[in-house]
Amino acid sequence: MDVRRDTDLRPFWLAGRPVTGDAELTVTNSHDGRVVGVASVPTPAQVEEAVAAAHAVSRQAAALPVHVRAEALAHVSRRLSERSEEIAQLITAENGKPILWARGEVGRAVATFRFAAEEARRFSGAVQRLDTEPAAQGRLAYVTRVPYGPVLAITPFNFPLNLVAHKVAPAIAVGAPIIVKPAPATPLSSLVLGEILAETDLPEGMFSVLPVPNDRAGALVEDPRLPVVSFTGSGPVGFAIKDQVPRKHVTLELGGNAAAVVLADADLDWAASRIALFSNYQAGQSCIAVQRVIVEESVAEEFTGKLLSAVGALVTGDPADEKTQVGPLVSEDAAVRVEGWVAEAVSAGARVLAGGTRDGAAFTPTVLTDVPSDAKVVREEVFGPVMVVQRAGSIGEAFAAVNDSKYGLQAGVFTRSLDAAFRANRELEVGGVIIGDVPSYRADQMPYGGVKESGIGREGLHSAMDDLTYEKVMVLTGLSL
Repeated sequence: MDVRRDTDLRPFWLAGRPVTGDAELTVTNSHDGRVVGVASVPTPAQVEEAVAAAHAVSRQAAALPVHVRAEALAHVSRRLSERSEEIAQLITAENGKPILWARGEVGRAVATFRFAAEEARRFSGAVQRLDTEPAAQGRLAYVTRVPYGPVLAITPFNFPLNLVAHKVAPAIAVGAPIIVKPAPATPLSSLVLGEILAETDLPEGMFSVLPVPNDRAGALVEDPRLPVVSFTGSGPVGFAIKDQVPRKHVTLELGGNAAAVVLADADLDWAASRIALFSNYQAGQSCIAVQRVIVEESVAEEFTGKLLSAVGALVTGDPADEKTQVGPLVSEDAAVRVEGWVAEAVSAGARVLAGGTRDGAAFTPTVLTDVPSDAKVVREEVFGPVMVVQRAGSIGEAFAAVNDSKYGLQAGVFTRSLDAAFRANRELEVGGVIIGDVPSYRADQMPYGGVKESGIGREGLHSAMDDLTYEKVMVLTGLSL
């Protein structure tokens, strides 16, 4: 069957130009299996052309006036806002996330590019007097940040627009060309972003969007003309990339098994409603979705009842439905894997308090308890709508349970105590501590990233701009200061 009779072939973006290759990538909706788009796949020769263009334009890109970069970013923000409903519908179609969350993702991408435009105008040099010692009299240091060079961005399926934005926006802001390799399951949103970028005055070669298969990504990773690799995805793949190119500047935003701690003084209704929703939003396919819930013993029974009520009230079903809060996973294979992990935990003694069943690519919001500490649903990243409820006898025991993980992205602590909040900030081995809410909270301008096996480096516009650049010092001599 020729799927293009019903679906137009979408070109990819090669050095800012729409181009087609000799292969196609068909994108389907995980809810109903329909074809939602067909993306053209570049040939090896076209990939080489994109890399060569990024390398060739790198000096020009670094020298671009700030107002050119800032206006390009502002234009993208405006156009994303103008096309927000169209793009949200596309995200829902290719990813399977409910339209509720897809609209939120577009809104965040609008803000991400707006923040980048603002940061581009603020990202300036610093002056340092050196005559603090007699030997340096008459000397002044001018410190600037310079891009390492072209960036290879490898992005995941779960936020097919905003996680691409978090690579593209800071790169343009600092004057670094960027090549985006989107997830094969969800290339369409990034191709629309390429379409909007092509409306700007950025020079040819400043950006490419190349939906190449994962088995062809290795050559891009190794190419010496791309000195920066920025990867968001699974830990094993991310660390394999780092090992593959140890001399490159590699930033990794990896996974987690995020914990939410509920202390005895918490607002239990608020905690239950937030944890229920943000364990299951995006069908749990977020690296900061709540996976582990650690409740202080004295309120555990009361809280668990409230949590089960809140989970039971979630609206599941067709992601295109305005009321749906929990849709399918990105594929049936993904749901089958989650089903297997839950079954493995149950066979080892876990009890299912809610959910635990699969229908195609959909998995019902699931609450487990009495889970052995070595079960995959505790130790690894489920990336599905599954949470594990544990009890802790004290605040110290709760925080130790959070830290008993190879991951350390973000944690949430529900408490009214300022002392407990600062203790959490001191003791929890994570990149972000969210007090009074779930670990799933992220403001796009704040530093975002993890420790341990959750990654290397930070996103959030200013932080990412720092990460894509190095400090360069010019010393002026013989000055009268």
